[in-house]
Amino acid sequence: MTDIGAAGASPARVTLLTREGCHLCEQVEAVVATVCAAGGFGWREVDVDSDPDLRSEYGDQVPVVLVDGEFFASYRLDASALSAALSD
Repeated sequence: MTDIGAAGASPARVTLLTREGCHLCEQVEAVVATVCAAGGFGWREVDVDSDPDLRSEYGDQVPVVLVDGEFFASYRLDASALSAALSD
């Protein structure tokens, strides 16, 4: 697990579940990084294969974005939708 965010950023509100070698994961990571940096939100990246429970629940859906621990999106991510969810 990697916590990401600038110094002083809020605790991670976004969790990005990824897998090594996943090209969609790289694309979604770029969106998460941009939106979270713009809003000052912390985020973290977790390798879904590092936890048997996560792999069982989300393994076929990566990348998966969780906001405040709740499922938000998988496969693709709309920046404006994530920004709106974090603004609530």
